[in-house]
Amino acid sequence: MPELHAPMSLAEATAEMTQPGSMFEMTTASVRGVELRVWKNAPATLRDVLLGTRRHADRDFLVYEDERMTYAEHFAMAATFAKRLRDAGVRPGDRVAIAMRNLPEWVISFWSTMALGAIVVPLNAWWTTDELVYGLTDSGSSVAVVDLERFGRLKSKLHELDGLHTVIVASEDRGVPIELPEEHADTRTHTFFDFLGAVDPDEDLPEAAIEPDDDATIFYTSGTTGQPKGAVGSHRNAATNLMNLFFFSSRTTKRLGQEKGSSPSGPNAYLLSVPLFHATGCQAILVVNTAAAGKIVIMHHFDPERTLELIERERITIFGGVPTMVMQVLDSPSFSNHDLSSVRSISYGGAPAPADLVRRIRDAFPVGQPGNGYGMTETTAASAMITGADYLLHPDSVGPITPVGEAAIVPEGFEGDEPPADRPQGPDVVGELWLKGPQVVRGYWNKPEATAATFTKGWVRTGDIGRIDDEGLIYVVDRSKDVIIRGGENIYSIEVETALFDHPAIADCAVIGVPHRTLGEQVGAVVVLRTGASVSAEELARHVGERLAAYNVPAHFYFRDEPLPRNPAGKVLKRELRDEVLSG
Repeated sequence: MPELHAPMSLAEATAEMTQPGSMFEMTTASVRGVELRVWKNAPATLRDVLLGTRRHADRDFLVYEDERMTYAEHFAMAATFAKRLRDAGVRPGDRVAIAMRNLPEWVISFWSTMALGAIVVPLNAWWTTDELVYGLTDSGSSVAVVDLERFGRLKSKLHELDGLHTVIVASEDRGVPIELPEEHADTRTHTFFDFLGAVDPDEDLPEAAIEPDDDATIFYTSGTTGQPKGAVGSHRNAATNLMNLFFFSSRTTKRLGQEKGSSPSGPNAYLLSVPLFHATGCQAILVVNTAAAGKIVIMHHFDPERTLELIERERITIFGGVPTMVMQVLDSPSFSNHDLSSVRSISYGGAPAPADLVRRIRDAFPVGQPGNGYGMTETTAASAMITGADYLLHPDSVGPITPVGEAAIVPEGFEGDEPPADRPQGPDVVGELWLKGPQVVRGYWNKPEATAATFTKGWVRTGDIGRIDDEGLIYVVDRSKDVIIRGGENIYSIEVETALFDHPAIADCAVIGVPHRTLGEQVGAVVVLRTGASVSAEELARHVGERLAAYNVPAHFYFRDEPLPRNPAGKVLKRELRDEVLSG
């Protein structure tokens, strides 16, 4: 495995790359009354990103199964669809919901809505009928673009959705005609391509006046701790995330250069294996690759064998998702049977990554750069990232904050509106992680109390427990709600999970609190073993005890044959898992 050497520090590279006149020059702007650092050369709006795609019209943009669409073909469809939406009464500020699995129609609908200055509302395709009705009602969407499965869940409820006047239906089965029921008196239904109609290859976007701080998206939180809330993002938020990811990638290239024997540079080919309705799939993958003239290969659903086939067939340069997806690909029995030499980056986030995964990636992809990032729906995806040699040296870090942002560790339970200047600081100080910057959304849709509890003077209270070292690297220790309190000792589940992941028999694991009469809680570990592996609870307890203080050692082990329950973002549904374990 070739060694990586960084010729300059993170701070040196950042200072050089952000100097006046550079692509990543920074300036300041007043955003909702708060003075923030911003990227001077960021696109003003997402409409500008879409318009920019005409510069590489002939390149492949979307690949879905056997379908291919160039940038020119997509632009013509998006411009036509935008005009059809306008003709249907959609105006700037109106909400257009998208509720479907990953399909090319999802992408067309997203960019068309953006181009009009309307607000895209991506709804979770895994939601039940009642949850979909909630999302449409809460957002006040007037148009919904859905696939057949979601339409099947909603059609009996259309009479309850007073504000919804148009439903547009796409189909995953391309060869089967869509049969729509008789229209409800107040709701018009169309198939996607009937609504789109004839497409002029020279079609241009309809006129629209959009400002950087206009609302652009409403992404709903995962709802693992209560009813989902719609995080309202702006065009500036999305453009900042775009520039953040460009910066992180460019800084890695600048510091490390291109290794001997690495793949040639050029447009990326990204394997999209996470849902587009999640901020990662949409903001970090779709928007960024659209701006970078990359090819996006859409997976209908994640499958490790299909992943390997598509990497080879489409010469994929970047893939990832959440750490468990990458581990499943590496564990595939057919891994060595495929040509994977095109891979230059394996990036993931959204869940803790075991340190061993970094080493396994470097062994399996000598040219591929492992990377991990940190963000949330409320920060428009990426706020921090770590890659390459830095990640090899600090596999438990999520990297430094973006140069246009700020990060602070605040005492848990602090109720002020800004991090206090006299707060304890230092690499060993643990507390709640607060973030600030132009990537932070303005709040939750129509929920002023929840907004006030989470956002303050440009800061977002992440709810994550972390620390920041002397180099500015962020370490996420745990979710505040996942801290286990055993006899007065705070136990951070991520630390115990990281220790368990170091055992070669563990494929996946989750640490939960188990009620105890005198101690309050004890540590419980739910583990999934690798295929063919065998290990006892006693051995796992000894393994953790060699790495952490004795009070961290799980008192209960639950061996599970099925995969851990996760939400579409890849996060383990610990509440569901805890209920299942305690009831069983």
